[in-house]
Amino acid sequence: MGRLFGTDGVRGVANRDLDAKLAYSIGRAAAQVLSSHHKPVILIGKDTRVSGDMLECAIAAGITSAGADVLLCGVVPTPAVAYLTKEHADAGVVISASHNPYEYNGIKIFDRDGFKLSDALEDRIEALVNEPASPGGAIGRVRPFGNAAERYTDYLLRCVTPDLSGLRIAVDCANGAASLTAKRLFNKLNPAELNVIHDEPDGFNINDRCGSTHMDGLRRLVTDRHCDVGFAFDGDADRCLCVASDGRVVDGDQIMAVCARHENEPGFVATVMSNLGLHVWTRERGIKLVCAPIGDRYVLEEMRKGGHMLGGEQSGHVIFLRHSTTGDGQLTALKLLSAMSGGVNLTQLSIPQYPQILLNVPVRWEDKATLAERPAVLAAVSAAKLALGADGRVLVRPSGTEPLVRVMVEGKDEEEITRLARDIADTIEQKSPL
Repeated sequence: MGRLFGTDGVRGVANRDLDAKLAYSIGRAAAQVLSSHHKPVILIGKDTRVSGDMLECAIAAGITSAGADVLLCGVVPTPAVAYLTKEHADAGVVISASHNPYEYNGIKIFDRDGFKLSDALEDRIEALVNEPASPGGAIGRVRPFGNAAERYTDYLLRCVTPDLSGLRIAVDCANGAASLTAKRLFNKLNPAELNVIHDEPDGFNINDRCGSTHMDGLRRLVTDRHCDVGFAFDGDADRCLCVASDGRVVDGDQIMAVCARHENEPGFVATVMSNLGLHVWTRERGIKLVCAPIGDRYVLEEMRKGGHMLGGEQSGHVIFLRHSTTGDGQLTALKLLSAMSGGVNLTQLSIPQYPQILLNVPVRWEDKATLAERPAVLAAVSAAKLALGADGRVLVRPSGTEPLVRVMVEGKDEEEITRLARDIADTIEQKSPL
C-alpha cells in the first residue's frame, strides 16, 4: 500500500489490509509518539461497521501496552471525537472508513487540540509501527466515556440554534454514526416535522445505497413528504450534502457559498475540484476563494495559514473553524438551516454550475500513485485540455483511500466532457488492467 497513512488516515479492507495486528501496532506507536511528560489519555470513537469492535479492542490494547489510558466513546461521529479530545484528552482515535462500504475500515488520529495529525507526526508513528514492542513497562487502563454523543450534540446546539418552527426536515443518517445523534439533535430544535431514514445500522448496511454518496432516497423523501430541506450524512457524519425542496442536490461548494454570504465571510477555502461556477460567483461578489489540494486536512492547512474561518470540499466536508477543527456534517446542517431561517431560498440559488464529469477508474493499488504521470495518460489529458481551452478543466488524481484513479473533466458542453473523460479513463485502464 506504500505509505501507511493516506489523505485521511489509514484505510483498507478490514481483517485483510487493516487487521487487528496492524491496529494494535498503530495504537502502540501513536501512544508513544503523542505521549507527553504525564500519563496520556486517548479517546477512541467508531462508526457502525461490524469490524469496529475488533479494531477498537486492538487499538486499545496497543495504547494501554504503551502505558496510556483509553476512554471509549462508542459509536459517535468523527467530529465528536475531535471536540471531546480537545476538551478531555491528549489524543483521539476514530475507527471509520467514512463514505466507503462496510468491508472497509480506517484509523484517523487527532492531536490534543482536535486537529488531524500532520504528515510529520504520521511519519513518526509509521516509523514505529514496524518496530518490535519493548517488553515490560507501565500498562494503561480502559474506561468508558459516558454520554459522549449527548455531550457532542449539546455542544453543537451551543454553537448555533436556528429557528426551525414551521420547517419540515428530512435526514438520511447513512446507517452510520449520525444514527446515534441526528434525531436528538434536530428534535431539540422543534421542527414542524422530522423525517429520518437509514438510521438502523446492523454493521453491514453503512453507506449501502444511502447517505451522502447515494442521494436518490433522500430526494424522493423530500419531494414525497413536501419537506423544506433534506440532509444526507456519510458513515462517520463528517460530511453533509443537502436536498432543496424541489429535489435538487445542494453540494459542498454551494453550501459554503450560502454560509459565506450569510455569515459575511470575506473569503473561504475550497479545493481544486470545486466547480468553475463557484469561481465566477465569488469573483462577482468580491469574496476571496482559495483552492487547496483534495482532502479536508489540506483545506484546513490552507485555512489556518490564511486565517480563514470557512472551508471545505464539494463532497460535503465543510469546516467552520470557529466551532470545529474538522469537517462536521451536523454542524453544517445547522449552519445551513440558520441561513434558511435568515431568508435563503435553496431553490433560487444564483451559483452557476458547469457540467462536471467524475469517473472512478479501478486500478491495481501498486499502480495508482504513478498512473497520472504515464506518457499515454499525460497525452490524453493534454488532448482534453486543448479541446476545452479556457472554458474547462481536467484533473486526474489517485484516490487517497481506495485503489482508484479519479478523472474529473469540466466544461460547458456535457457531451464533449463525457467523451473526453471516457478517453482518459480508457487510457488509464489500459495501463493498469485488473
